[in-house]
Amino acid sequence: MSKIDDAQKILKELGLPAAQQNEISAYTLLALCDIKPRDSWSQATRASLKVSKGIMAFCKDAYKKEYAPNTRETFRRQVLHQFVQARIADYNPDNPKLPVNSPNAHYAVTNEALEAIKTFGTKAWKEEVERFKSEIGELSKRYLKERKQNLIPVKLSNGKILKLSAGKHNEVQAAIVQDFAARFAQGSEVLYLGDTANKDLYIDQKKLKELGIHIDEHSKLPDVVLYDEKRNWLFLIEAVTSHGPVSPKRVIELEELLKDCKAGRVYVSAFPDFAEFKKHSTNIAWETEVWVVDFPEHMIHFNGDRFMGPR
Repeated sequence: MSKIDDAQKILKELGLPAAQQNEISAYTLLALCDIKPRDSWSQATRASLKVSKGIMAFCKDAYKKEYAPNTRETFRRQVLHQFVQARIADYNPDNPKLPVNSPNAHYAVTNEALEAIKTFGTKAWKEEVERFKSEIGELSKRYLKERKQNLIPVKLSNGKILKLSAGKHNEVQAAIVQDFAARFAQGSEVLYLGDTANKDLYIDQKKLKELGIHIDEHSKLPDVVLYDEKRNWLFLIEAVTSHGPVSPKRVIELEELLKDCKAGRVYVSAFPDFAEFKKHSTNIAWETEVWVVDFPEHMIHFNGDRFMGPR
């Protein structure tokens, strides 16, 4: 195994989240421990390093891996912050009173992590890993616990409660099910609900098939699909927080997907606020609807000659 592979394995077994088991994280660990390609892990040492002139310079000198100057923030925000939280690294150990944006900010491997790391590849490694995790805890488990605490509950019309992962996009989806449906699609049922962390969080395959909507793993349904059986209306709703309103191109894609469906189609682009709507207003298809979470009682109709209804 290469030293990069070793470092990634160490980070994984010490309980770092998957995002901190990548190559850049491995190089960072090697730099903090001053481990070069031919060194043994038992030679790991603790030395304080700045980001650019310390860690990034080590990558270039020891491993011929050169990172662009603007990668400094990636090291800091996506690796070192998490290393500090996981007690893999200490922040400013030589001068804890340094201000947050100080050019002299530096990092060093913690004594607890170093003690374990030096045994990697020996019989003592597993025991040291367990000691470290029992004393420090696993950051990946803490992150998972925090994510579960931040889940957004969504109650479906059948009483079932789903939990969407945290995030602005899913907040809009929750508002669609809870607020939009109550005002503009009363009595409708959720046939599909996606999630940024779980693409197909809820899907009523049976009802979709009954309506003539045939989907497979390549089908791209909108973020939320509601069905009003009384009016035989299908609400196809995109939650828009950075991209993805119901554009003319999207309408053509969905019409092809729904070619065997006889229900009337109501296309809706849902936005968290008016500012987000304005960013996408020139890309919204005519004869579709717009709903804004901040103004839940109102609809904007890109229709011209009629109120909301199937195309």
